[in-house]
Amino acid sequence: MKTNVFTATWHKIKNFRMTRKVFSYPYILFLLLFVVIPMALVLVYAFLDSENSLTFANFITIFTDGASMKVLLTSLLVGVVTTVICFIIGYPVAYILSRRKSGKTLVLLFVLPMWVNFLIRTLATKAIFIALDIELGMGTVLFGMVYNYLPFMILPLHTVLSNIDKSYEEAARDLGADGLTLFIKSTLPLSIPGIISGITMVFIPTISTLAISQLLSDYTIFLFGDSIQTKFNNNLYGVGSVMSLIMLIFVLVSNFFMNKVSVKQERGGNNLW
Repeated sequence: MKTNVFTATWHKIKNFRMTRKVFSYPYILFLLLFVVIPMALVLVYAFLDSENSLTFANFITIFTDGASMKVLLTSLLVGVVTTVICFIIGYPVAYILSRRKSGKTLVLLFVLPMWVNFLIRTLATKAIFIALDIELGMGTVLFGMVYNYLPFMILPLHTVLSNIDKSYEEAARDLGADGLTLFIKSTLPLSIPGIISGITMVFIPTISTLAISQLLSDYTIFLFGDSIQTKFNNNLYGVGSVMSLIMLIFVLVSNFFMNKVSVKQERGGNNLW
């Protein structure tokens, strides 16, 4: 019996082939250990009290706590404002860089800060504000958010704008379109996929971020991510898990609407005129 088992195992090892499916196993294991299992634990703890009994008290605590709801609204507001500012700054930058031959090289200047840990960047930013005697508050928090997440807006926009077929612009110019009309009727619609990607990559991390708001406000402003961390640090796993689920719902809803807009754009085509 042992010989048969050994023989069967040896044949499996001998006939093993490195296929694409094999390369997916480490990724599947990673997702299972660090995504699926933690999310399952969060879901379980959301319905447990301190005595590990089934309860809905954690949900009641969150939705009846005015402070938690205020923090959530503040986080959404910071996320929206940060995204708008990043778009206002990022789109012109990406557009100008996409028109230059050295654009891909210049984009690296915006990417380089991302190679440094965001906590180190945030502490350095705080040190600059203190050296300049700038009062820490909501303004410095928004600056830190834009500084940290602006590259996530520029990169997808630059990629999409650089890949737009130049023949569209040439055809529009031949038909008598001026610069503004060309941008509104051609460039802007064709860059919508990059806009959607940029908004998604900025808004979702911003509403769930932590540490940046605390450090750049001298611990006077707490966003939803900071509150979740505080709950877990105080062993309030049930309440913290519910807050995590709320944040997950916002992330999923944001992704759903962004994907829906992207699908409509692809189905509708890019009408130039």
